[in-house]
Amino acid sequence: MAEAQKLQLSIMAQEALDANSPVNINVSNQSETQRRKFWFRMTIYTFFLLSGQSVATLLGRLYFDKGGKSKWMGTIVQLIGFPIFLPYYTTPAYKNSASNRIHSKHPSALILVAVYVVLGLLVAANSYMYSVGLQYLPVSTYSLICASQLAFNAFFSYFFNSQKFTPYVVNSLVLLTISSILLVFQTESTDPSKVSKVKYAIGFICTIGASAGYGLVLSLTQFSIQRILKRETFSVVIDMTVYQSLVATCATLVGLFASGEWKGLTKEMNEFELGKVSYVMTLTWTAIGWQVFSIGAVGLIIEVSSLFSNVISVLGLPIIPVLAVIFFHEKMGGVKAISLVLAIWGFISYVYQQYLDHNKSKIENENDKAESELL
Repeated sequence: MAEAQKLQLSIMAQEALDANSPVNINVSNQSETQRRKFWFRMTIYTFFLLSGQSVATLLGRLYFDKGGKSKWMGTIVQLIGFPIFLPYYTTPAYKNSASNRIHSKHPSALILVAVYVVLGLLVAANSYMYSVGLQYLPVSTYSLICASQLAFNAFFSYFFNSQKFTPYVVNSLVLLTISSILLVFQTESTDPSKVSKVKYAIGFICTIGASAGYGLVLSLTQFSIQRILKRETFSVVIDMTVYQSLVATCATLVGLFASGEWKGLTKEMNEFELGKVSYVMTLTWTAIGWQVFSIGAVGLIIEVSSLFSNVISVLGLPIIPVLAVIFFHEKMGGVKAISLVLAIWGFISYVYQQYLDHNKSKIENENDKAESELL
């Protein structure tokens, strides 16, 4: 009996020494470092998405309010800013990524072209429909319809990405949708009577179509990254953003010239209420803003899921009216404040679910490791 107790104490002492061994400490430190890097990337991508979306939407509204009339120009500025990322292809980080890609299996050039062309054309169609909606609809109605992209994305993610719905995820979707719906009850400076019923109906239908299309694009992007590209790196984020935007820009340029709207752009610039320089700067920063948004959106798809990227995007809908109060001196009513609180609540709910999933995955990995060591 005494010998059995001594043997047990010896085993416990050895386990304690093993737990404090340099190897285990190093593994633990590496795990903690990876966790911090993950949340750092999440923070950066979230900031890119929210800031890019907010700035670009406000400038897009400014373009139409101050004399802009071209729907195709409103579409092009959502896509044409991708050259700002071209210098990345000359950096050592991209060259190392390209070198690693050579020694690993990757899709054929034909498959890659097909992926980028299909996604690019879908993005072009969505951007045009969003431009029509932003021109013809009041901001509150526009925001309300855009909130429906959560439902569309959840639907497509269920089929394409095997999205699981937990109580926290459902709670987040409900709160974020309600926060956007509340915006319809605020006092709007834009009167629907200023446009014809036909244009109003067109804007309504286009925004619904764009919301459905955006949900589909996010789900297909996640599917392409995980099942076709099979690489989840920053280089993939840049590639997806640049190539999609290139295809979409070419498609919208064809639309601009085919529609004949390009003939009126000089007159539009000359008659812009804020002046020619402001006209150019408005379009330039709108383009940059949408590209920053794209980086954040694709980055969050890689880090978490397309649905999470969409949740963060919808979080920005009530933020935009708050920024409008600051920059355009609009009134901040109680409805806007409640909408913002609900959006933040929904955001925290979804992030908490990600925290639970991360901890669960960590525990499962540790258990698997312990079982493999026993075997």
